[in-house]
Amino acid sequence: MIKTPVSHTPLQLLAPCLPQSNKHGIGALAAANLVVHIPAYSEMECADLIELFWGDCYVASKLLSESDIGNTCVLHVPESFLQSGKVKTYYKVTKIGSEPVQSPACKLWVKLEMPGGHLVSADGEENQGLAPVTFASAVMRDGLSTQQLERGVDITIAGYPNMQAYDEITLRWGDIRMDLPVLTEHQVGKAIDVHVPAELIREAGEDLHQEVTYCVIDRVGNNSRWAPARSIRVGVDGTRDDDA
Repeated sequence: MIKTPVSHTPLQLLAPCLPQSNKHGIGALAAANLVVHIPAYSEMECADLIELFWGDCYVASKLLSESDIGNTCVLHVPESFLQSGKVKTYYKVTKIGSEPVQSPACKLWVKLEMPGGHLVSADGEENQGLAPVTFASAVMRDGLSTQQLERGVDITIAGYPNMQAYDEITLRWGDIRMDLPVLTEHQVGKAIDVHVPAELIREAGEDLHQEVTYCVIDRVGNNSRWAPARSIRVGVDGTRDDDA
């Protein structure tokens, strides 16, 4: 009697998962203790060897034991392997007596540079690498005019270190926040002109020392924290009648 050879179904592997990824990739905070999750697969067995690769470089491995079967496998990526830029990560599974099987890759961005530069103190709320917002000289000196309270006012945010496309800037006027459009490639390295509408100024209310500031969050979630605040006078019987 002729025996029919047993056919072995190739391993069906899923791409690895990075639970710490934010938006499009990995930022500086996650890079300090980055882990990759390897999903469980149907043919998991003791003594399977899982090898993790980062940008085609081997970084870690795990030999499965009984307690690993059916569970997600967690492997650590040393921070020394991480560099800013686009990268792919994948893993290989090798069964005893078989050739390695490679998983689909997970592609993502790594960005270790913080908008505005790295903070001097991790506990500080201000980032000295970001310049304060600027107004027209008359506004800086005398506060908002009556017409500006009715029409809104223009401010400028200077270019900052590690400025990149897809950065998201949030302006804070007093206690009111306004999200600006996502930065484009054309805006990188240039000052950003912003019109603050009258409705927002009125909502924030009058104040002899209204603080105006902003923060930046980049495409992978790095947060610049707040720029040093600029203080201007808004109303409180000191508003100018002329148009600055």
